[in-house]
Amino acid sequence: MTSPTEITVNQLSRLTGLPSAPAIVDIRIDEDYALDPRLIPGSRRRNFEDTAQWMGGFIGQKVVVVCHRGKKLSQGVVALLRNEGIEAESLVSGFEGWAEAGLPVFAPEKLPKPDGKGRTLWVTRARPKIDRIACPWLIRRFIDPDATFLFVAPAEVEQVGEKFGAAPFDIDGAFWSHRGEDCSFDTMLAEFGLQSDALSHLARIVRGADTARLELAPEAAGLLAASLGLSRMYRDDLEQLSASMGLYDALYRWCRDATEETHDWPAHKSVSSVQ
Repeated sequence: MTSPTEITVNQLSRLTGLPSAPAIVDIRIDEDYALDPRLIPGSRRRNFEDTAQWMGGFIGQKVVVVCHRGKKLSQGVVALLRNEGIEAESLVSGFEGWAEAGLPVFAPEKLPKPDGKGRTLWVTRARPKIDRIACPWLIRRFIDPDATFLFVAPAEVEQVGEKFGAAPFDIDGAFWSHRGEDCSFDTMLAEFGLQSDALSHLARIVRGADTARLELAPEAAGLLAASLGLSRMYRDDLEQLSASMGLYDALYRWCRDATEETHDWPAHKSVSSVQ
């Protein structure tokens, strides 16, 4: 039985990728991280020796601390955080247990260099529809919760990227863009090494809606319709992104948990009522 300050791998796996997910702080020492330089989705890397300096950024949040095996380092950091009123838990069995369970991880080496606030910057064309919303959703939910997205005139994307250290995405010629019949969302899943049945299903829906191949998934037509509606509801691209996050949250949760569920009306008809 786990203690009140611990969370199991299975419990955490049910929370990752959701808007209610806790902040995940990876404090593995460099030697342990080098053995497997991947991260649990949504993780931030921090040095346990500098806990006093970075803990203030997590006040008011739920935090899960991850070390190599869930022992002294995560236990100690959790104790320090809880002394500051931060609701913190350590991951039982640590990153090693998560990896051994075959749960999704991502490879961060291709991320753009963080800015002065520790955020990754991304830039794309203004007036997003599908891929340019789906990719930010994926990044914020699974890669970098603090990522910042810049929407600019199409002709300025590359120059803005160079001047501000932002990674261009979903434009012709960019690394993070369409490849063959795959869309930018597919590219990010492949390059980050993110693998799960739910994300693969969602990718098929996004691909169908974004590339006018609605036959790829029955839900693609619905995503296209909702995306076009949202693009007309909001003049401000950041407001549109904020409003659209819930749409992708719902689709992801459906892909993960509810694809076999049906709904009808009226429910529970009596035999007499249908004779």
